[in-house]
Amino acid sequence: MSVKPEPASALFAGPFALATLSAPGRPAFPALVTPDGRATALQDAFGEPGLTMRQVMERWDEVLPRLRALAADPGAQREPLADLRVHAPVEPRQVFQSGANYRQHVIDLHVAHRAPGDDRPEEERRAEAAEIMDRRAAEDLPYVFIGLPSAVTGPYDDVVLPAWAEKPDWELELAAVIGRPAHRVTVEEALEYVAGYTIANDLTDRATVFRRDMPQIGTDWLRSKNAPGFTPLGPWIVPAESIADPGDLRLTLKLNGETMQDESTKDMIFDVARMVSYASQTARLLPGDLVLTGSPAGNGMHWGRLLRDGDVMDAAITGLGVQRTRCVAKAAS
Repeated sequence: MSVKPEPASALFAGPFALATLSAPGRPAFPALVTPDGRATALQDAFGEPGLTMRQVMERWDEVLPRLRALAADPGAQREPLADLRVHAPVEPRQVFQSGANYRQHVIDLHVAHRAPGDDRPEEERRAEAAEIMDRRAAEDLPYVFIGLPSAVTGPYDDVVLPAWAEKPDWELELAAVIGRPAHRVTVEEALEYVAGYTIANDLTDRATVFRRDMPQIGTDWLRSKNAPGFTPLGPWIVPAESIADPGDLRLTLKLNGETMQDESTKDMIFDVARMVSYASQTARLLPGDLVLTGSPAGNGMHWGRLLRDGDVMDAAITGLGVQRTRCVAKAAS
């Protein structure tokens, strides 16, 4: 089931974006979308039946000029988005997730996740967290881990909360979509490998982040972040050329209409270029892969209000549109 947001005057920044769409009896297909809410199937426009969004990403340097021309063509065949279902815009092979990358968010989490027996005043623990963040920035040490593509779901799909998830939480994030294979790229050249940007909500079950049975092992990202549908993505991939400064975008998440997250990407400790470069020093980033850049302050742990059945999340980032997802609690089997 899906719950689309109300139409906006312009769906996104720039003259076009990309989406993966479908209709009854019509399998999912990549499309060019214009800000007025109309879509052109790229399989038809390019004369390539079976074309996928990942293949578009794999040919990004060649395809981008054709997309610009298609967006400007007044004779191009377009159909209303209202008649189509919007899916996650791309199926990544790899998802690179950035942890502890918004200064205020990490300070809040440090305070919320009080260690057993730590009875220090909140002010002292906040000061400690701030010092840790400043040291990480000075030492240039991003934190990246791997997510599962199977956790990705559409921007308007219901999010199923597993019965075992005791503390499901939201985490709105800016996601960079890779457009060229990237391995050991420098910070200065990293953005040349980014095709565009989209919205991700990196849901986390806070109760399973840390292994209580083996605390020396640390975090358990498989359990806490990778349930099916725990990464709503999209609705669009907005080309990087349409986003003037990814380091100055506003992220806003509303829960049942109430604003919970409202922050700028200026609060990131490590910017998009640094995160892409850092991930590429170890891994080979592939076209269509995602680099999630962390979440700002204002998650459920901060508010003392976690996700539950019937909640509706509206997540927006400047120039990238809005996703709306409804939470559905799964009964214990």
